[in-house]
Amino acid sequence: MAEARQDARSETVTADREIVISRVIDAPRELVFEAFTEVRHLSRWWGPEGFTTTTRSFAFREGGEWDFVLHGPDGTDYSEWIRWLRIAPPERIALLHGETRDDPNAFESVLTFTPDGAATRIVMHTVFPTKELRDEAVEKYHAIEGGRQTLGNLAAYVTDLARKEVEG
Repeated sequence: MAEARQDARSETVTADREIVISRVIDAPRELVFEAFTEVRHLSRWWGPEGFTTTTRSFAFREGGEWDFVLHGPDGTDYSEWIRWLRIAPPERIALLHGETRDDPNAFESVLTFTPDGAATRIVMHTVFPTKELRDEAVEKYHAIEGGRQTLGNLAAYVTDLARKEVEG
């Protein structure tokens, strides 16, 4: 019971700094998780609609990093960096995401992968350092819509992979 009160308190403390996006993907959890673990997958679906990804370096392990560039449909390049903080296959990934390794405005995200029948529910829970940074991400960078589109791209990619596996 004390743990439930603690959880409720911590949720209240970060509520104005959070973005939570979820989606059910018609593919097995292991395959959805794998799409986050291998650069050959990530580079095919990561980012909002119209964006492409170029990886500079990639090491999927706790403490490992992914250094990449998102190329916007308007030709703008966005340097991005992720450090994998905690990995619990195939259930959970915690990461720190910023523009560079020493970005003071980097934010933390936890992705959970839960079976939902034959499908997978993925939840992306992001907490920004401040309410202002969260609001800027939402208003200036359209983080909620971009996150939904990114999970949509993941769903399309993984659903196609699952179909190909079944067809053999």
